[in-house]
Amino acid sequence: MAGGGIKPGISYGETDEFGYNIVKDPVHINDFHATALHLMGLNHEKLVYKHLGRRYRLTDVAGKVVNGILA
Repeated sequence: MAGGGIKPGISYGETDEFGYNIVKDPVHINDFHATALHLMGLNHEKLVYKHLGRRYRLTDVAGKVVNGILA
């Protein structure tokens, strides 16, 4: 991610030397989506759609905004 409210010149999180396992600051895909929606000015907890009688969110029941990368 670059621009749009992200801190310039940072890398968030670390993997091992093979790039296989997360070593520090993992970010789940739901957290990534919540952060991207936050940067677009949308509240991910209120963005719902109805499918087969159930209300769904893009971030499902999880998802937190990753404040460590926000400018």
